[in-house]
Amino acid sequence: MIEASLYTIKAICILDNDGERLISKFYDDTFPTVKEQKEFEKNLFNKTHKANAEIIMLDGLTCVYRSNVDLFFYVIGSSQENELILVSVLNCLYEVTSQILRKNVEKRALFDHLDSVYLAIDEIVDGGIILEADPSSILQRVALRGDDMSEPNFKDTVIWHS
Repeated sequence: MIEASLYTIKAICILDNDGERLISKFYDDTFPTVKEQKEFEKNLFNKTHKANAEIIMLDGLTCVYRSNVDLFFYVIGSSQENELILVSVLNCLYEVTSQILRKNVEKRALFDHLDSVYLAIDEIVDGGIILEADPSSILQRVALRGDDMSEPNFKDTVIWHS
């Protein structure tokens, strides 16, 4: 029997329609070098870019994926991982990204909002542990953090004149 672990996510990737990395976060040392990570991503893309399925077993890993226009979203877990959990993370990632990009889920829009998408991924998964899979909660947190980083609001500031 395999011991249960909170570390359910091995990686989250968003690739373009050429299989090139746009966003990739690997949470353990399954692929310790960038070269190995990119090789795995290329292999994953080659196996999935023409397929109609939503799940694939590759290199002993369970990979769930979804594509839209020119983006491919992947969530990767161990071979023993529950596919429904991985799909819930994938759906959350996709829905949040779609909302951040205002339903314009394509490469150019992703680059325009890259910081928010990275922040959303960090709110969904931390170190391989799923923190949240509810898109509305993630969107609220990302919006709050985005407001914190925006320009200061001076309309309520009192300016003293002497």
